[in-house]
Amino acid sequence: MAAVLALYVVLAGDRAVRFLASGEPVAIAVGVALVVTFLVGAWALVREVVFGLQLERATRQLADEGGMPAPLPGTPSGRAERDAAEQAFPGAKADVEAHPESWRSWLRLSMAYDAARDRRRARMVARKAIALRKTESLEAR
Repeated sequence: MAAVLALYVVLAGDRAVRFLASGEPVAIAVGVALVVTFLVGAWALVREVVFGLQLERATRQLADEGGMPAPLPGTPSGRAERDAAEQAFPGAKADVEAHPESWRSWLRLSMAYDAARDRRRARMVARKAIALRKTESLEAR
C-alpha cells in the first residue's frame, strides 16, 4: 500500500506542476488542489512508514527480551485460528489491566487484536504501545 501511495503522490505532484505552469485560472485551481492532495498523501506516507518502523523496533525489542506471546495455531494461509485468537485475547487484556503503563503489555494486546482480525483496534493499541515505549526511553535518560 505504501508503494501505491508513493506512486500516487509522485503522479499527483507531476500533474500539479503541469497545471500550475499552464497559466489558465481553472488549471491553476486544479493544480493547487493537487498540491494539497500531494502534501496530504506525502504526510500520510511518512506517517505510516514511521509507524511501521517504530512498531518493528518495539516488536524486535519485545522478542529479544523473550516477551512475545505464545504462538497460536494457524490456518493454512498463516493466520491465527480465530477460536485460538479469541481464547488468547482475555489474557492479553488482563495483562494490560494489571500493567497499564507497560508498553510491552499494550503491544501484546495489539498482537491479540491483530490475531482476532480487528486491525483498527490493533493499530490503535499499537500506537499506545509505541507512545509508552517512547516515554519509557525518555525517562531512562
